[in-house]
Amino acid sequence: MKKVLLGVMATITLSTAAQAQNVTLGRFFGACEDAGTDTKVSVGEACIIQSIINAASAELDGISVETLPTDWGNFYDQIKASYAGGNPPDIHVMHRHRVPEFAGLGAVADLSADLAGAGIDTSDWSANALSAVSYNGGIYGVPMDFHANLWHVNMDLMSAAGLVENGMPVLPSSPAELLAHAQQVKDATGQDYLAADFAQFPIGVRLVLALMWQQNANIFDGNNATVNNEAAMNAVKSMTQLFDAGLANPQLNYADSQQAFLNGEAAILVNGTWVVDFYDAEAAKADVPLSNYYVADFPTLFDVGATWADSHMWAIPASLQSDPATYQAALKVLAFINDHNVDWARTGHMAVRTSILESDEYAALPHRSEYAGTAGIAQDTPPSEAYGAIQDVLNRELQAIWLTGKDIAEALDDAEADIQDLLDG
Repeated sequence: MKKVLLGVMATITLSTAAQAQNVTLGRFFGACEDAGTDTKVSVGEACIIQSIINAASAELDGISVETLPTDWGNFYDQIKASYAGGNPPDIHVMHRHRVPEFAGLGAVADLSADLAGAGIDTSDWSANALSAVSYNGGIYGVPMDFHANLWHVNMDLMSAAGLVENGMPVLPSSPAELLAHAQQVKDATGQDYLAADFAQFPIGVRLVLALMWQQNANIFDGNNATVNNEAAMNAVKSMTQLFDAGLANPQLNYADSQQAFLNGEAAILVNGTWVVDFYDAEAAKADVPLSNYYVADFPTLFDVGATWADSHMWAIPASLQSDPATYQAALKVLAFINDHNVDWARTGHMAVRTSILESDEYAALPHRSEYAGTAGIAQDTPPSEAYGAIQDVLNRELQAIWLTGKDIAEALDDAEADIQDLLDG
């Protein structure tokens, strides 16, 4: 009898194990094969998020999470293809600006009624975080962060150029001053002043958008494209003048611009919050070109402070609600990620939970005080179902200016016409 009972119990155990709910998760952020499950020691976006996912798989009873990493450049094409094919991942990352597109088409689920039951307290989300995942009265995801463009600073190069005061970098306050500072760095060090991804996407676009917002302008207003205007001309010329003077390289892509900064070949790198912990770790190494690293808010070159910002969030396909078991498992995974918001914030991203934002642990993260003003100047374009295509148009025309010498006015005119077509639908 004892053997029979043990056999039955073993069968039940095996059956329960076999029934562990698998949840597929689609993400970008890059690959990390040795992230482990310790969410406190990993460095960089790819490894930090993967450690959180690995920990969820290890700690959530009866749930395993299968990561489906995708390159950033192909992510939305692949996600859209998976929806079209009827097999989207059970959870996938998404940007705030994509909510109107996916929610408007009914692709992602309204989670409003189910978040509390999953242990997700939406009252702990900041007002901006709640707004980022909301659309037409519904909540279409779990916010993960706010991220923005910053100025990453090599303080040694800036000091050599006489552009450090009281331990802080002296940043430009006008396009003319930008050019003057750039020349100071070149004269003193032989290095470029500014590096950014101008030749690929999307840093150059986001930089120009920020400079337009600083002039109280935008690339569209409601259903009207507003690209070919004085503000856009001023924004583009602010960058073009650096290229023409040999003080910045318009041919740098994302990887090359990052490497130039790490190699000590540029005083300033325009990049996001997502690399703060990585650069901080690099600067801590012995005998590296970037040994004195600082992070600064995007400077105000025109009338008002502004920098590009967005938000990562996690969404669930609406179709998954017809599979209650997997849907509930997916919600538990989202609750786990939400509970580890401070771990994700170690990247440099801004947290979305009020309890985290007010915590000593968050305040102690490296360089936080240096870009504390970023939250107050963060902006994005108005929501649009055509946002992705609009950005692509602007990127194409900016690259035509910077890489092929296309006339600025002609490029902005072409961009405005194509964006208007997109807005007209």
